[in-house]
Amino acid sequence: MARFKLDPANLPALTGEQAARLDAMSDSEITAAAQADPDNPPLTVDEMARMEAASVVRRVRARTGLSQDRFARRYRISVGRLRDLEQGRTRADSALLAYLAVIDREPDAVERALG
Repeated sequence: MARFKLDPANLPALTGEQAARLDAMSDSEITAAAQADPDNPPLTVDEMARMEAASVVRRVRARTGLSQDRFARRYRISVGRLRDLEQGRTRADSALLAYLAVIDREPDAVERALG
């Protein structure tokens, strides 16, 4: 499998022919074609939840400017759990998502509370 990093400043574009084919399809035809693509199966509900949680965890940590290890130590989260969450291997529960929301909005208060 080849991996690549998408450059937001240089997004791939459809060719004129590809755009015309896509425009000619109904939403249900597009959905059916996507679901029939063996190289790109639709995500399950659990996969979507893990991706959304990974995005939240990465965003909150990025705002702190801390490495995974320092973030995990500062906020008393297992570094392995943090890594698994950020990589979408596991799903965050509602308590952890609430904790991350507090860290995001009031990091100083969390640090004082953990003293």
